[in-house]
Amino acid sequence: MAGSLEQERWERAAARVRFEELRPVSAFPIIAGKRWGPGWWWSATTGGHVVHGSAAMVMQLMLLDRDPRVVGLAGRPVRMLWRDHKGTVRSWVPQLFARYADGTGMLADCPAGPRAGGPAAQRAADAVGAACARVGWTYRRLRAPGAVTAGNVRWLAGYRHPRYRGAAQLEEAVLGAFARPRPLIEGVRAVGNPLVVLPVVYHALWAHRLEASLEAPLHAGVLISTGLAGSGAGVTAGAGVGR
Repeated sequence: MAGSLEQERWERAAARVRFEELRPVSAFPIIAGKRWGPGWWWSATTGGHVVHGSAAMVMQLMLLDRDPRVVGLAGRPVRMLWRDHKGTVRSWVPQLFARYADGTGMLADCPAGPRAGGPAAQRAADAVGAACARVGWTYRRLRAPGAVTAGNVRWLAGYRHPRYRGAAQLEEAVLGAFARPRPLIEGVRAVGNPLVVLPVVYHALWAHRLEASLEAPLHAGVLISTGLAGSGAGVTAGAGVGR
């Protein structure tokens, strides 16, 4: 029933439940003194909003939203319950769910650091990871990218909305300008007014129709080339992971 909580065996739920369509099973807490509180991320992948509870989680949402393999996203859609070796009932609510184009899923947490959550989080990671493995899914404690990569992704995310794609003729001209690798500003000026062309370039970089290394700051001289998505080939991309 919509809006209600249901409990069933994990293997059955993983096979039939569209977790990407579910509301959170529990709210993200508001912690006094913290500079960051719960909010919503507008997803270019789904066209809807995904709830989040921390800056670390927003960063991972950006990375997953940009991953062309991802077709669905949700925040806290499931609570996992199990018995430990002593028979004590344990539970854990992973922060993120991602659905991939092949139908598999990923449950993930977004710790602020590798030791965040302490032993309880590691025990939960082991239990949830084993449960995911049984159904061909994965569980990850997602690592934050480096500061430069994070800054670049955050910048490109500002152009993720389809309105920045531009008219078909303009996008075609942009992709054509970077058919061979060339500096960003050189290709932009070859197309036209930078104020008009740059948003289209940034959107294409977000969508992998253009590619550039994100390990160095984006600047006028960075080399841009036609992306694999623009050429019709397969693309592999994803967030850093760790256990």
